[in-house]
Amino acid sequence: MAAVIPIALDPTHVRIALVGQGPLAKRRLAQLLDGGAAPAVYSPAPDEELATLAGTALRRALPSLAELDNVQVLFVVGVDDPVAETLARQARSRNILVNVEDVIPLCDFHAPSVIRRGDLLMTVSTGGRSPALAQVLRERLEMLFPAVWADRLAELAALRDRLRAAGAKGPEVLRACRDLIAAKGWLP
Repeated sequence: MAAVIPIALDPTHVRIALVGQGPLAKRRLAQLLDGGAAPAVYSPAPDEELATLAGTALRRALPSLAELDNVQVLFVVGVDDPVAETLARQARSRNILVNVEDVIPLCDFHAPSVIRRGDLLMTVSTGGRSPALAQVLRERLEMLFPAVWADRLAELAALRDRLRAAGAKGPEVLRACRDLIAAKGWLP
């Protein structure tokens, strides 16, 4: 089993690019946009839907080496293997983290399956070994944590903010939040 370190990136501090085409590229771009990223998008022959989704961020070409120099994280989706291999090699030589969709040897990281409920973010990862299992688990979590969890998190955050403003310390805040969760019966 490969070792992994889970992290959550703030897209306002990381320059992200996506190179790709097809349905998987559209899905990845939608996930990046949902997460608050504003990636540069490179696609030599985008379909209309990808072009619309990318908007003014679309460049109808592969990235040049100079353009790669402005990237910190690169997603490669739906391109031919030789192109993906070249992009991965170029990215790594510039210390850019790269993810080539479903090609584990070309990945520095794996993008997990995501459940987003406002600021509540839950992820499932199989380290790229079974995207199908990650999808099934994500679907199950979506049922267990419906959209109302965005409001529940906001309520917990407001309680935390009030307690912290009143001088409460970590253990007291934690206990109060756990008590609220139990009192509301939010979890079985």
